Amino acid sequence: MTGGGLDGVHKLEKAVPRAKGEGASLMVADFVSATYGWLRSPDGKESTQVLFRPGKNRDGYFTHDEILAQATKAMDILSRHYPDEDHILIFDNVTTHLKRAADALSACHMSMKPMQEGMPMFGVETPMRGENGKPVYGPDGKVLKTKIRMGDAQFRDGSLQPLYFPPEHPRAGVFKGMAILLEERSIPNVKNLRAQCPKFQCKPPVVDCCCRPLLFNQPDFHDVESLLETHCKERGFMVLFLPKFHCELNFIEQCWGYAKRIYRMLSASSAEAVLERNVCSSLDAVPLLSMRRFYTRSHRFMDAYQHGLNGTQAAWAAKKYRSHRVLPNDILDELGRAFAAS
Repeated sequence: MTGGGLDGVHKLEKAVPRAKGEGASLMVADFVSATYGWLRSPDGKESTQVLFRPGKNRDGYFTHDEILAQATKAMDILSRHYPDEDHILIFDNVTTHLKRAADALSACHMSMKPMQEGMPMFGVETPMRGENGKPVYGPDGKVLKTKIRMGDAQFRDGSLQPLYFPPEHPRAGVFKGMAILLEERSIPNVKNLRAQCPKFQCKPPVVDCCCRPLLFNQPDFHDVESLLETHCKERGFMVLFLPKFHCELNFIEQCWGYAKRIYRMLSASSAEAVLERNVCSSLDAVPLLSMRRFYTRSHRFMDAYQHGLNGTQAAWAAKKYRSHRVLPNDILDELGRAFAAS
């Protein structure tokens, strides 16, 4: 949020997103539920709210490490104060949430055959870290990278499949290549296949025309967990990721919108202390009843998509049945009549 001010838009006009102001900015990350509202301990002393000033010369950005720390705080509060309930943590489908382990399996850049002598080791580039665990920067200010081996794959019976030749092999430590990895999985005719189709676009419905998609669709390659999923699962918490580009399914977005509306009614100020105070008071002003209505609205969108409606149709249905959590079973028939009459 940045400096405020309030403008009105006539109901016949189209609202245009407002550009960010010139003043300082403050970003917020938090958890919310329709039962309790913002995630807090019963006495309000523990909170998952994170405020930070984004920017290279300020607090930086909300990285994956901060996301894990916030998730840990959420699980601590839930385990300590709400132990008799089952909790599912729901996140947006964004890169920082989906980050995998540095050595996680990926068929993207694998060679077809074993790496030739003198070629760089096949592996994964990861930031170089010092003894303090922080990234090491070069003279140009960029983070230095180091290459590590990719982790072992896994056969269907659960046994490990090393990606590199064992120590007793003549080419010990060399990456085996996709063809050998697939042959070890008893997939036939691998040597007659190309590495991949042009632009990684195989002609449907064929799925076994080249090696990379074959390996990519193997269960252990396809179902690699994110670090966030692994972190939460270790504590007994389930994680769900929402579909990409569907903010209407995450009712916290409507909570942010409500808080922004309150914030813009306040007097603008360039002082960061005032900015933070106004942001916090605006967030606290979001009523629990409104949060529950936002939650119900998101459920209507989910139900609309389950009925086969597209985005425009789902928005129409969510508005028409705003007092319902789910839509009627004959919604498609009603939708057809409504759009035919318009």
